[in-house]
Amino acid sequence: MKSTGVTRPLDQLGRIVIPMELRRTLKLNEGDKLQIFVEGEDIILRKYKVGCHCCGEMKGLTKVFDLDICPKCLIEFKKAAELIDKARNVKQGRN
Repeated sequence: MKSTGVTRPLDQLGRIVIPMELRRTLKLNEGDKLQIFVEGEDIILRKYKVGCHCCGEMKGLTKVFDLDICPKCLIEFKKAAELIDKARNVKQGRN
């Protein structure tokens, strides 16, 4: 994560102002939606865009746990799940 060195106070309604320079750099316009994520104690703001949550692909999206995922990423998740399952079975002595 890149630090900007900019700090802004939180107002009594919980709002902050994103500096104009950052809005220009990130092409954020009035009315744009931002997604809010939490990672540990960090709050992450990301410009909302419709597309695969992992790669940004716009076609053939499927909702998985309220996330839009494309067919390619679903295949990758399935492969990863199969590897995890296989490793778990090996660890437990099942073949």
